Amino acid sequence: MAALPPGVHHAIGKFGYGAVAAAVGIESAGVPVPGETALIGAALYAGSTHELNIVLLVAVAAAAAIVGDNLGFWLGREIGFRALARYGSYVGMTPPRIKLGQYLFRLHGGKVVFFGRFIAVLRALAAFLAGANRMDWPRFLVFNAAGAVVWASVYGFGAFFLGDVIKRMAGPVGIGLGAAALVLIFAGAVFLKRNEQRLEAEAEQALPGPINHTSGM
Repeated sequence: MAALPPGVHHAIGKFGYGAVAAAVGIESAGVPVPGETALIGAALYAGSTHELNIVLLVAVAAAAAIVGDNLGFWLGREIGFRALARYGSYVGMTPPRIKLGQYLFRLHGGKVVFFGRFIAVLRALAAFLAGANRMDWPRFLVFNAAGAVVWASVYGFGAFFLGDVIKRMAGPVGIGLGAAALVLIFAGAVFLKRNEQRLEAEAEQALPGPINHTSGM
């Protein structure tokens, strides 16, 4: 295992589980802090010193991700949706388009929540977007928990057993996934623009009536 700087060793050794939980949870709630880096650093420390239990570390990271994502989901549902409903028309988010977003999250929200966990920007935004688009909370929770457990296991156990290999891979993989996400977002935007009226009609059929201001989780 590659050695970490003494200062990092000390910080992780003293605050290891708590530091990882805080970083992962805050990032998942929507604040762009390096939660994944904290997990990898702590797992490297666990692999080189065995002063942290890797199973507990992965469990803490997964639990923090789930809790943080649920906070982000609630903020999106309570704040994001209300802001869209009240002010969205000023930026082109008309009620039919808001309903279209809800419809698309009903169809594909699970994929966004699960795979978003592995993409830096989406990791901080997916839960908020799911809440703002009124994704059903039980469905969100299932995909969120699955994504959190798989993500924490891949990067936590990967760094523990493979050491700096996973650290070197994380950057390029993250960049690649981010680039792929941008391409998909652009392609999706083009598709929506060309098929907006048809999709809005489908959304209205699936979700008849005014956009939902009051439904809870």
